[in-house]
Amino acid sequence: MSGEEPPKRRWKEKPPKTGGGERQLATRVKNKKAKESSRKWIERQLNDPYVARARADGYRARAAYKLIELDEQFRVLKRGARVIDLGAAPGGWAQVCVNRGCKVVGVDLLPIDPLEGAVFFQMDLTDPATPPVLIEALGGPPDIVLSDMAANTTGHAKTDQIRTGALAEAAAAFAMAHLAPGGTFVTKAFQGGLDAALLARLKQSFATVRHAKPPASRPESPEVYLVAMGKRDVAAGS
Repeated sequence: MSGEEPPKRRWKEKPPKTGGGERQLATRVKNKKAKESSRKWIERQLNDPYVARARADGYRARAAYKLIELDEQFRVLKRGARVIDLGAAPGGWAQVCVNRGCKVVGVDLLPIDPLEGAVFFQMDLTDPATPPVLIEALGGPPDIVLSDMAANTTGHAKTDQIRTGALAEAAAAFAMAHLAPGGTFVTKAFQGGLDAALLARLKQSFATVRHAKPPASRPESPEVYLVAMGKRDVAAGS
C-alpha cells in the first residue's frame, strides 16, 4: 500500500439521527406467542435507526455503519486497496469496501448473495486450503484484512467472550501471516476477549494498535473493534 495520505473526502456518511427535536416513537410487538427473546429482538430491530438507515441506503446489514464509522476515524479503506473480508455474510462490509473503490474477496461458512465488485467463497477460514484460494482470487496479498466474525451467542457472557475471542485470534493469525507490508487489520472482539499474548504479538507486528467502539455498535453490546495499522515487514527486519 502507498504511504501517501489519501485525498480529503468531500462527503461523509453520517449516522442516522436519533434526536435533534425529532420524537422517536417506539414500536412494540404484541404477539404473545413469540418467545420473549425473539420479541425483544424484533422490537429492537424495528426501533433501531441504523436498521432503517441501512434499508434506505441499500446496505445488507446495519453493521455496514460500524465499518463506515471506523473508516471515518482511522482512514482504513483506500481506493484501489485489496481487501479480504473474513466472515463476510451477508455482505454489508463488502458493500462499503466496494463503494470506497476497493477490490474485495470475502469468505464465510454461509452462502452470500453475489455483489458486483466482490468475489465470495463459501469456505472455512481455518481450513489450510482456504488462504491460497482467497489470495489467488485477490491477485496478491491483501492490503487490508477485515473481520466482523462473531460466534452465535449462548447467553452466557464468558462463553460468548471466549468463542468470539477464538474467531478474532484466527483472523489475527491470518492477517499476520498474509497481510502486505504496511497493511491494516480490523477485527471484532469482545471486551477482554483477546488473549494478552496475542495482543502483544499484534503490537509487535503492527506500528499502531487501537481499540474503538463505533457509534453503530449498540451501547449494551460488549463488542469492541481492534484496528491494527502499519504491518511491519518481517522479512526486511523492520
